[in-house]
Formats: sequence, structure tokens, C-alpha cells
Amino acid sequence: MSHPLFSPLQLRSVSFANRIGVSPMCQYSSEDGFTNDWHLVHLGSRAQGGAGLVIVEASAVTPEGRISSADVGIWKDAHIEGLARIVRFVHGQGARLGIQLAHAGRKGGMAPPFDGERLLRPEEGGWTPVAPSAVAFSEGYAVPHALDAAGLAGVVRAFADGARRALAAGFDFVEIHAAHGYLLHEFLSPLSNHRTDAYGGSLENRMRLPLEVVEAVRAVWPEHLPLFVRISATDWAEGGWTPDDSVALAKEFRKRGVDLVDVSSGGLVPFAKIPVGPGFQAPFAARIRKEAGIATAAVGMITEAAQADSIVANGEADLVLMAREFLRDPYWPVHAAAALGETASWPRQYLRAAPHGSAARKAVEATQA
Repeated sequence: MSHPLFSPLQLRSVSFANRIGVSPMCQYSSEDGFTNDWHLVHLGSRAQGGAGLVIVEASAVTPEGRISSADVGIWKDAHIEGLARIVRFVHGQGARLGIQLAHAGRKGGMAPPFDGERLLRPEEGGWTPVAPSAVAFSEGYAVPHALDAAGLAGVVRAFADGARRALAAGFDFVEIHAAHGYLLHEFLSPLSNHRTDAYGGSLENRMRLPLEVVEAVRAVWPEHLPLFVRISATDWAEGGWTPDDSVALAKEFRKRGVDLVDVSSGGLVPFAKIPVGPGFQAPFAARIRKEAGIATAAVGMITEAAQADSIVANGEADLVLMAREFLRDPYWPVHAAAALGETASWPRQYLRAAPHGSAARKAVEATQA
């Protein structure tokens, strides 16, 4: 029996070997935005483990767009070669690699979480973040500067420049981060966007900056390569962004050349009440896929092979992206394949450890006969 989770997916010219992906996960292990050996091993080991695609963590398109001083960046050309090194290794494992282009907005300027949730001090290189409005995320965060016209144009330009650098590094796709309470999500939600100009107020106005970013990125990102956008489908808070809004936004994305919406939720306000449970966000991905007519990725407490397979089989999403489960088990895809009786890609150096009776193990045994 063939399981949809292990079927290939074609988006534009890019073919993904299966429907299992590694979500972008901040490692807070960078200096001045540069990737290093930690990032190579972290991302490369998940590619070795059989994932069809891997996404580099939120990578800041400007220095002040970082969540913390230890974030990966893509704001200068000097970042390209370190990223290209990771691309080359991941491609060597048969996986596809993307990068998440990000701007933290009002949630920026923080110390790495290993040091506790606190603002960076000026002597540590701290900065004042920017946002749609001068409204802090919470008491422990800075009050941001509201972006003016020049600042808005600069944000759009920075995302496009980040996409150009991603292309130079050899990435297969890019994902624009418009979720989890970061800058583009802040413009979408009336809880954080209090503007009275063309970028605030109505749904159309609040969508304006994210759509301008999508258009700018699509203009420089080659036609044959896919473009993803991650959104929070709901703020889980009264008066905030809603699933209805997300469907409307996804329709606009599709018109502008977005190929897949990566559907998460929450992150905008600290008082959100989120009913967390296994697969709790998959229904949002299913609704957007059906009503907006666009491919989606499901995320959020997806841990079991049968669970992930059913999401794809039932048409809830085209991809399943996992984060914490990949931290627990970098080889989740090969273990899921064994559980479902499917074949997953094993590094040839590790084939002797493939399960007895698996196609991978039979290939080894045939060479030893």
C-alpha cells in the first residue's frame, strides 16, 4: 500500500521526494547573522534523516529585524557563502532546502532565550525595534518606533534583497514569515496595527504591506522556483486576526504567485488562549487549501506517522512540517517509513542500520549475497 505522506510533491520546477518537512527553528547560535558549523550539522542531519525539505530558521532581512542578537541573517552579501555551504550539503542528501525571510518587528531586540526573556542592553548592542504602531508586545519588550513611509519602503526592499541573496546561495524556495507576531503579522492584525493611513484600518489596508512584500519577492525570485508564506491563521484573541481573514489573504497570495501557505497560528499577543492539542492547527490548513485554492502545509503537534499520513491523505494539507519532533528525532522520516511499511532515503553510510526487511536493507543484503 502506498502512503500519501511518502509520495512526491511538485511545486513549479521543484520536486520534493516526500511530504515531510522540517519547520524553521531558531537556534540562537549566530554571530552577526552568520551561519556556522552548528547550523550545518543541525540542518544537515535532518536532511540525512529523510525529510523531503528543510527550512532554515527565520533569517533577518535587516539587522533590526532580528528577534535576538544571535539570529541568522541575510541582510548582507557576506552571509551568502555560509548559507551556500549548507545548501550544498543538504542537496547532497537528496533533500530540498528553503530559507525563511523574516523581520521580527516589535518582538525584536531581545537577548537570546538562553539568557532569559529580556531586552538587550545598549552595551550589548541593543536596538529599538520597529512596528506598524508604537505598541509594545508586552511589558518586558521595547516600545517600537512606528514605521514611516521611508521605513515601509525599506522593509519591502530588504525582503526583495534577501530573496536575491537566497537565490545566489542556491536555495530551492523561500518562505516569507508573516506569522507569530512578527512584523508582517503585526500589520495584519488590528490588535497591533493602530494606523490610520493606507496601511491600517480596513482588511485591505492591513494586508497592504505583506502583499507588497510578496510582490517584491516574487519579482526577483525566479518564475520556476516556489514561494511559500507562513501565516498565523488566527490570533486566538478577541478583536484580532481570524480564519476568515486568512482565507481572504491566501486568495490574494495565490493571485501574486505564492505557491504554498504554511499555516500556523498565534504569537501576536501574550494573552492568547490557544487550545493546544495533537494536530490542532491542521483544520486551518484544510480550510485555506479548500477555500483559497492554494497548497498548504500543516504544522503543530504532529508527532505520529499515521497522524501525518492522514493529514495528507484526507486533503487537509499538501505538506506536513514538524519542529520539536525533529529535535527529538532527526531521523523521524525513516522511522515513520518503517512504521508505515514505506521506503525512505537512508544515507548510504548508514544503510547497515536499516530495519530488517526494509527495501533499504534488502539493497544492502543484495550486495553482500
